[in-house]
Amino acid sequence: MTADMLLDLSRSLTGIEMDTAPQTLAAYGSDQGPVLEYVNPLAVVWARSVEQVQQILRWASRSGTTVVPRGAGTGVSGGAHATAGCIVLSLERMNRILEIRPEDELAIVEPGVINADLNAAAAEFGLMYAPDPASYRVSTVGGNVATNAGGLRCAKYGVTRDSVLSLDVVLADGTLISTGQETFKGVAGYDLTSLFTGSEGTLGVVVGITVRLRYLPVDVCTIAGFFPDIESAAAGVLAVGRARVQPAIMELLDAETMVALDTAHGSNLRSRGAALLLIQTDGYGAAAEADVVRSVLGELGGQVSLEGSEEALELVDLRRHSRGDAIHTEHRVGEDVAVPRSRLVSYIAELNRMAREHEVRLKVVAHAGDGNLHPTFWVDKTEGSAGLQRLDAALDESIALALAMGGTITGEHGVGQFKLRWLAQEQQEQVLELQRAIKAVFDPAGILNPGKAILTS
Repeated sequence: MTADMLLDLSRSLTGIEMDTAPQTLAAYGSDQGPVLEYVNPLAVVWARSVEQVQQILRWASRSGTTVVPRGAGTGVSGGAHATAGCIVLSLERMNRILEIRPEDELAIVEPGVINADLNAAAAEFGLMYAPDPASYRVSTVGGNVATNAGGLRCAKYGVTRDSVLSLDVVLADGTLISTGQETFKGVAGYDLTSLFTGSEGTLGVVVGITVRLRYLPVDVCTIAGFFPDIESAAAGVLAVGRARVQPAIMELLDAETMVALDTAHGSNLRSRGAALLLIQTDGYGAAAEADVVRSVLGELGGQVSLEGSEEALELVDLRRHSRGDAIHTEHRVGEDVAVPRSRLVSYIAELNRMAREHEVRLKVVAHAGDGNLHPTFWVDKTEGSAGLQRLDAALDESIALALAMGGTITGEHGVGQFKLRWLAQEQQEQVLELQRAIKAVFDPAGILNPGKAILTS
């Protein structure tokens, strides 16, 4: 972009904040996903209203400039990475909760609302917003919609798509449309709301979200089952299902994850076992279901306790930190595969085999209730290119095996930029072509978040 075009941008975006300072471009040039090739955006713009988003996209459409929409930047698949010649459109300042209607069990919010803030506001009415990604304290609802984010409560309440009733979306040319309805049921026409949810900003920019709220449970019980190995803990997931208990939360942590948490937070998880199955039941039957879970896990050899409220909250909070912080001396990649629950035990065993054979480190956490695993592979940076080659080989094999078991390359983080290399392994060419055709309908010039979510060629 020439200086003249930058001047045209600043003149065209009346009243809209824009910044081209190097430190700003660096801060907004990527999310938390692996960076394949870093590119600075040309500018960052912040919208505060629907009209400003329309104004920005009209300019982008007219000038042929690509736009990367961004929430809080907590994504881990590179969905908000800047691409060559783009501007980054930040929606973080569109952060108002516009309405909560307790009798209709819904809320209407702007995309920049923090997930935890929506939950706190809903709690005043005895309600909750069920999707709760581990980053719920900092991630935005708009970003959650863009990636169809999951979370700990997915086992019972589903992913973001299951709680989205309607959307206001600005298309590439600045046109504002509304999809869906304010009722729990509605089947008029094609389900564009679900199409936009999880489209990672490639079809339009979400500027308004109507979400379904749920009742806050009257009781919650948290059960911690410590096992001698992760395969035994994973078997506990299936055993709980056979007992016909539907936990709200069912999380699995291996020994390496517990060691990392103990080191970072001063906990003593690893001393209690080599794997942890953390289960939470809720509702009027929470205590009765917890008793069943305790019995089932005990029969499998788990050391089981019904935790007191303080430790229960600590355990759940520790799980939310299990991804860990980046370590500058390591090349580390966290995965997001899902397999049918019946394959959970064998898939985890295979992950450990891969780590041994490829000589890479591994830790595994999982939303075990729905078969969504987050294995993290890493090597020390001192191993150089040889270490990176082994790391890539382990990643490729883990993806191929998940697909062979009937799974998917991403359960909740989205394809973004990083996972494009595996997308064609999961989806047949006819499906990929249909997605390209859909993209062309909504964004014929291809200016919205290019190089993300779908294979364009």
